[in-house]
Amino acid sequence: MDITKDIQPMTTFRNHSAEIMQHLKETKRPVILTVNGKAAAVVQDAEAYQHLLDLVAEASAAEGIRQGLEDIRNGHSRPAGEAFDEIRAEYGISR
Repeated sequence: MDITKDIQPMTTFRNHSAEIMQHLKETKRPVILTVNGKAAAVVQDAEAYQHLLDLVAEASAAEGIRQGLEDIRNGHSRPAGEAFDEIRAEYGISR
């Protein structure tokens, strides 16, 4: 992060939005917009934002797998057939 370019007052963004958008495309770094000297919003290139969303989805999937494996190690699981039999019984589904 380059605080001289990546943190800007909202008024600067309003007055120079084209230049700031070009900066976003070139650097792929977000720009933090401030109001009265305090962070108010983050503006980010769409491609960089999509990359961030993809990373979050990956991390979420990995965490789900980690938790599942931990449950198995701790004996908090049962055979799938048993679970399906219970569901069939509960909803009156025949095989």
